[in-house]
Amino acid sequence: MGGGAAGRRGRTLSGLVKRSFSLAGHRTSVALEAEFWSAVAAIAQRRGQTLSALVAETDAARAPGRPLASALRLLALQDGQDKSLPD
Repeated sequence: MGGGAAGRRGRTLSGLVKRSFSLAGHRTSVALEAEFWSAVAAIAQRRGQTLSALVAETDAARAPGRPLASALRLLALQDGQDKSLPD
């Protein structure tokens, strides 16, 4: 598996990397594949945000009932699709 920041800071759990965040005053953990963490970290960097800030923003904007991990995967997917569209 890749040795990106997500792999160094999180714990591997059956192929998933678990990271903890404080969101709206509560601690929560999110488990994603290392590749998704890398994509989300790249999005945060391009936006000039910390990973924590991007996760908090995504948490606040997600649809009711949608798990945070799913919302982050969709963010990464949408970003990849946006980059593949012609200008």
